[in-house]
Amino acid sequence: MFGRRRGMEAAGSASSHTSATLSLPPTAGLLSCRVLDTVHQPIRQAKFEVTDPIGRRIVSGETDPFGGLTAALPEGEYRLSVTAEGYAPFHGATLVGDPAQPGTGEIILDAVEPPLLPAPGHWELDPAHSSIAFTARHIGFARIHGRFNTFAGAVRIADHMEDSSMHVIIDAASIDTRLRMRDDHLRSADFLDSARYPTVEFYSERFIHRGGSRWAVAGALTLHGVSRSVTLDTQYLGLGTGLEGEPRAACRATAELDREDFTLNWQSVLAQGIAAVGGQVEVELDVQIVHKA
Repeated sequence: MFGRRRGMEAAGSASSHTSATLSLPPTAGLLSCRVLDTVHQPIRQAKFEVTDPIGRRIVSGETDPFGGLTAALPEGEYRLSVTAEGYAPFHGATLVGDPAQPGTGEIILDAVEPPLLPAPGHWELDPAHSSIAFTARHIGFARIHGRFNTFAGAVRIADHMEDSSMHVIIDAASIDTRLRMRDDHLRSADFLDSARYPTVEFYSERFIHRGGSRWAVAGALTLHGVSRSVTLDTQYLGLGTGLEGEPRAACRATAELDREDFTLNWQSVLAQGIAAVGGQVEVELDVQIVHKA
């Protein structure tokens, strides 16, 4: 059924604690397995995806608190992928509905070492190899994509990564959605009011390790003259060396903002009662930092 699988249990077997059974359509089979680490402990919230032989996604989700995943599928051949933070991914084939492969299998994931952290010291954000982008809803269903073209930042890496800090300054007037009329409106007093509030700033002194390469960077975002607590969900990508031999580090980070939290409450409602601009703004950062002597 799977590569790196241990143990089998009869399909449909129930313990004394089972109070309900799963009834399957005649043409369906049950894909069921547990995802474990190398010491046989369950890996919860591992992400799984089942695809057909030509790569179309059939079902996806996360493992339960016991590392289990279960899906009812039409009989046939599938590919199963399982990923979890801090572990090597699993990819394997399975045949659902094969009487020779009943029951529950076990997938064992090997732990992997997280990437090396940046050396302690002063690092600067490299705008030429970084981006600060955002996405917002437009007329209820479309999405507007934009970015800020001018920004600068510094990161102080401490001996203990959790004690590090960062400061990013963004030129509010550099907002760019590739439509001049819309950008002028976003710079106006209806939104950013960049004449009165020329910068957007983020400052953090809390780096929280969430496991593997995942970090939370918690700090204060000052936008439109209002400061609010914001946490960046961050994936650290590791270290590298630039063309001139300079040490570099990279990460990706995301956050979701409610523009009304920052008094960006301009609103226009269409005839159907749909807001012209949605309240939620998704922010995505791709960042490279360069070590400074």
